[in-house]
Amino acid sequence: MYEEMKNLANSAMTELIRDAKPQKGQIIVVGCSSSEIIGEKIGKCSTPEAAAAVLEGVLTVIKENGLFLAAQCCEHLNRALVLEREAAEKFGLEIVAAVPKPKAGGSFAAAAYSAFSDPVLVEHVKAVAGLDIGCTLIGMHLRDVAVPLRLNTKMIGEALVIAARTRPKYIGGVRTQYE
Repeated sequence: MYEEMKNLANSAMTELIRDAKPQKGQIIVVGCSSSEIIGEKIGKCSTPEAAAAVLEGVLTVIKENGLFLAAQCCEHLNRALVLEREAAEKFGLEIVAAVPKPKAGGSFAAAAYSAFSDPVLVEHVKAVAGLDIGCTLIGMHLRDVAVPLRLNTKMIGEALVIAARTRPKYIGGVRTQYE
């Protein structure tokens, strides 16, 4: 069961990277409800094993592509994000003081905090793309113009998978040229 979750998460992230085409060193945000994955209501049945399986699946692809993962916490920590210190410093992000746990931050964020080499928590990022596993509302952590992506991987366990990439804003008036 957990092996299948890992494989599906890996497939979803592979599709996201293929379609979003992020550049090395950019941030990808992932929100993941382990409760939803096992068929329960979000926030009600945190499952560290499911979260760890999903994290393993996505982190492999993130690392292979030279990207940074921002793992979204649950609402108990105001949807703060677990990030490698290197990324927080690179992007000038303010570090906040908290450590996510399965019942206070969420199992996915807690798993990321344990797996990262030098984890920190930040309140905000502007990721170039993201995966939302189980309706966790990652939009607040994407750049301003999000473009939905249709993935072949639509579910992980019982959780809906939604993906998005971002694009630059179009600014200017009628005389503006974009290419």
